[in-house]
Amino acid sequence: MFQLPALKYGFDELEPYFDGETMRLHSGKHHQTYADKLNSALTAWPDLAQKSIEELLADVGSLPEAIQKPVRNFGGGYANHNFFFDIIGPHRDDLLPAGKLAEAIVRDFGSFENFKKEFSDKTISIFGSGWGWLVADTADHLSVTTTANQDSPLTLGLKPLLACDVWEHAYYLKYQNRRADFVEAFFQVIDWGRVEEIFTKINN
Repeated sequence: MFQLPALKYGFDELEPYFDGETMRLHSGKHHQTYADKLNSALTAWPDLAQKSIEELLADVGSLPEAIQKPVRNFGGGYANHNFFFDIIGPHRDDLLPAGKLAEAIVRDFGSFENFKKEFSDKTISIFGSGWGWLVADTADHLSVTTTANQDSPLTLGLKPLLACDVWEHAYYLKYQNRRADFVEAFFQVIDWGRVEEIFTKINN
């Protein structure tokens, strides 16, 4: 069965940027629901339930037709939230990437400021619900992309490095319709050390 990874921080530890009540609902309710519905959908396919969620999403098209949509929706929601909660953490002073990740961002965007603007603009502009991503392609070139609903960049053959959830459940209690303010707050809680670890792993 797919289970929620334990958070590395308390619900209130991302204050004042992410409020505790939203974190409780987002992780304990919404994320849990995706896991529950994914497990339920895979009941008739125990062999698929033994695979990792990354394997399932990377090859959705090869799955039995009846399970493709549930894996895309519920599996995508499960995986996307796993990733999102993993790359954020309490506010710290090191609000910039470092090391080879920083070098790659400058190489592919010109500067961190250029990257932040492109990421923010594209994420804020998503129509309806979705996700903003920093991803690497098979040549390890970095780019910003967005996905609708709970679609995963893994399905597109891309390797996620950073994710921002702009479904309204992620921010509406605190920010209402001010999505731009939420995305700015997101940059205050990115754990760049963890993003660097992910970047290093996919480059090995």
